Amino acid sequence: MGNDVYSKVKEFKRKYPLTISWRLKAHSKIINKHLNDGEYVKYAFAAQKNTSNLEMFTTYVIALTNKRILLGQKRVFFGYFFTAITPDMFNDLKVQMGIIWGTVRIDTVKEKVTLSNIQKKALPEIENCITEYMMREKKKYYKKIMELDK
Repeated sequence: MGNDVYSKVKEFKRKYPLTISWRLKAHSKIINKHLNDGEYVKYAFAAQKNTSNLEMFTTYVIALTNKRILLGQKRVFFGYFFTAITPDMFNDLKVQMGIIWGTVRIDTVKEKVTLSNIQKKALPEIENCITEYMMREKKKYYKKIMELDK
């Protein structure tokens, strides 16, 4: 399971080489470090986590697991950034396409996560994966809540 995230990100990068991303192996290790027992990666991709197409040094690896969405970035010298988005925190998804790159905005209860510099051909795949995943997981989440209310 160690290189599972990295192999999925490499596969994404092979399909969509114009997506701007660096140091994918190091970023993938951050995701692997935070996988819980019984959690596995269904889909992974890379993007810049920022609001500007001109910023190209904030690469993150984004992984959809069977439980949540994980975002990880290994800093150059020390430390890392990690974000987990659980289905109950997910609100909406917005996709914008430009001339060369596109942007995916994940709206959560607490913040809006902007992922940019994604090859525009990759946008439908990313949108489908995230939307289908969140719809499925939210149904499970609400079903559990309804069972608790009984």
